[in-house]
Amino acid sequence: MHNILVEEVSPNNFKVVVTQGSTTEHHVTASKDFLNQFTKYNISPENIVKHSFEFLLDREPNTSILRKFDINVISNYFPEYTETIKEYF
Repeated sequence: MHNILVEEVSPNNFKVVVTQGSTTEHHVTASKDFLNQFTKYNISPENIVKHSFEFLLDREPNTSILRKFDINVISNYFPEYTETIKEYF
């Protein structure tokens, strides 16, 4: 089981704290263009980031997730991300 806390620290910049055995802190950026892909789902930017971490945690432990990254890079590692993330909403 894991716990994910997301805080928007400035526009499009988020601090994410994940507890899954150990606790890790991550700093994530998400551009307006990226976030706008999901406006039809009526979901907040914080929840998009949270669900993105749920997606990642289904594939790797929190200790393997980059500590600082732009959310767009997820699809570089997991090409199915952009389509699959919608299942988490």
